[in-house]
Amino acid sequence: MRVRLSGFVLAAVLCGTHPLAAADRPPQDLHLVDGHWTAWDPPQPPAGAQVHVIERGDTLWDLAARFYGNPYLWPQIWEKNQYILDAHWIYPGDPLAVGLEVAPVDTLGEGGEESGPEEDIGTPQDDVLTSEEAAGEPVPLGGESDIYCSGYIGDLDETFEHTIIGSEYESIGPDLDQLPSYGFRGKYGRPGTAKYNLSTGDIVYLDGGRSRGMSPGTLYTVIQPQRQVVHPITKQVVGRYYHYLGRIRVLSVQEETAIGEIVHACDPILVGQQLRTFVPEPVPLGRLGALRPVNYPEPEEELRDNPVILFTQDDLVSLAEDHVVYIDRGEDGDITPGDMYTIYRKNRDGLPPIVIGELAVLSVHKSSSLAKIIESRYAVFVGDWISPK
Repeated sequence: MRVRLSGFVLAAVLCGTHPLAAADRPPQDLHLVDGHWTAWDPPQPPAGAQVHVIERGDTLWDLAARFYGNPYLWPQIWEKNQYILDAHWIYPGDPLAVGLEVAPVDTLGEGGEESGPEEDIGTPQDDVLTSEEAAGEPVPLGGESDIYCSGYIGDLDETFEHTIIGSEYESIGPDLDQLPSYGFRGKYGRPGTAKYNLSTGDIVYLDGGRSRGMSPGTLYTVIQPQRQVVHPITKQVVGRYYHYLGRIRVLSVQEETAIGEIVHACDPILVGQQLRTFVPEPVPLGRLGALRPVNYPEPEEELRDNPVILFTQDDLVSLAEDHVVYIDRGEDGDITPGDMYTIYRKNRDGLPPIVIGELAVLSVHKSSSLAKIIESRYAVFVGDWISPK
């Protein structure tokens, strides 16, 4: 559940997947407390607390940056001040407990004698979590199928190591020419392939064999070249999309051929499709912190040269959480698995960019990377900007 962010006085800041009624308009029951108007009933701060009196223009985001050194720790201020029932609205004059002060400790008893060792009551930062702690334990940013059933964007005409040249099903039917009692000799021969779409457990034949270095136990990824990829901004062809269909394990090798078994299938596999040596990729881990506040987007001028969402394998128009996408930077742009990005969309001229969501990089290739949408406030589109979180 996402905790909402505080807003400016009399100006709501909505930070959630869906609009909430409390965020659409300010509370209506304002009343005077110690000479200022507020919707809340602030208690007296606890003894020894570090207190900040809210000023016009303050937000919990800014105050967390000032007192804790990290604006993403703003929920900790809200937690300390539970009289604020809706964090979209804070009011000038209300007190906020923002930390613990070091109170003086009297270590002398009556008559000037030392009464005992000084008690360590902490510092203003003792009860403040780091940004990593606030975001929680690292979790997988996707699943194996996101990586192994997707693909990559490569050169237009890539070459591959081996090809599927046949399957058992091409020759398991009877040779009708050998059944003279039925009078078929010389007329029908052997029926064609009995199974067209191959899947897990099916036996296939591969070209290569010992003469080309194949050995039992080797795993290959089955690859299907698909359409050219056009950059959504420049409209230039940037490569071709190569889709992963599954995996084959070599069972035995002959001099020029090999026998393999399909051990994983994402989509139907056909005779004639191409193979590349399988390279395992671990699913990256990351901490899923709060989404960038919608009222603090990056300036448009700082986003214009940023990476963009380049492509989706199924030509989807509207994307959301759990969809995988491709971005237009890879190893050449120092992208690494586990990198987190905020997704932005260009607004109308003169207005700041819109915070759309967040994605995480799963797999990196030469000039592009595979990523998964972790969170989305609105539909995500090809061409949206991304910026490091």
